[in-house]
Amino acid sequence: MNELTPTMKMAELLEKDPSLLGVFTRMGFNFGYGDSTVADVCNAADTDPQTFLLICRVYSNDSYRPSEEELEKADRSVIVKYLSLSHSHYMDVVMKDLAASLGRMIVPCGEDTQRVIWKFFTDFKEELRKHFDYEEEFVFPNVGSPEAVISQEDHSGVEETLEDLKSLVMNHLPADADQQEAFKVLSAINSLQDDIRKHILLEETALEGRKEKPEDNTLTSREREILVCVAKGMINKEIADQLNISIHTVITHRKNITQKTGIKTVAGLTVYALLNNLLEVESI
Repeated sequence: MNELTPTMKMAELLEKDPSLLGVFTRMGFNFGYGDSTVADVCNAADTDPQTFLLICRVYSNDSYRPSEEELEKADRSVIVKYLSLSHSHYMDVVMKDLAASLGRMIVPCGEDTQRVIWKFFTDFKEELRKHFDYEEEFVFPNVGSPEAVISQEDHSGVEETLEDLKSLVMNHLPADADQQEAFKVLSAINSLQDDIRKHILLEETALEGRKEKPEDNTLTSREREILVCVAKGMINKEIADQLNISIHTVITHRKNITQKTGIKTVAGLTVYALLNNLLEVESI
């Protein structure tokens, strides 16, 4: 939908792609557009039309990626507002509906099955809440700067957990579970997965600070400690517990390590640590 323009009618935009209904709702646009253009509705809501259309393109076209020029012209405060409202929508609407369907699905199951599935879901919901809280507190206030740390690892964790939940329902659900509710659960997960993929793309392309190479590529003592832990195969939580720091501090240091070394994979960082005498071969 790259042909979208601020002069087209707002109602026509929604007719072109009804899946944008969620975007319209989160932007706070009231229905009853009549002949109003995209620009008319956006300006009335104090929203930059081009930035709104950028968000629409992300959600309408799987292959679309905003260009540097588009990002330079975009009003990032509009994107932040949209993403923040999306967080509220996920937690206050989507997760509540999913929990209700999940609860009804496992009613016929035994207590052990109910407890295991419910714990998996509630743990995921809590991790999702923590991730959103982190972005609201540390990422969104620093948009456009190197401090706007957006963790791909955290994002992949969200997607992987949803995929695991879907797999459990599709492939390992006890026969006594409510099959109609299972269908609703799967439909809700599929919809949430698709929406979160677009949400993540919007965050990672439009909000993250420029990746300028630091003038000083020397790792700090803390970064060297964390690099060694990574090379030994430790996950973020284990590193945080061992060094008595928060997981998000670990994530920030890992991103700095990648920026300074130019190395992204664990295997590559392990070799780097060995070549720089930070690690003995026997310890890995």
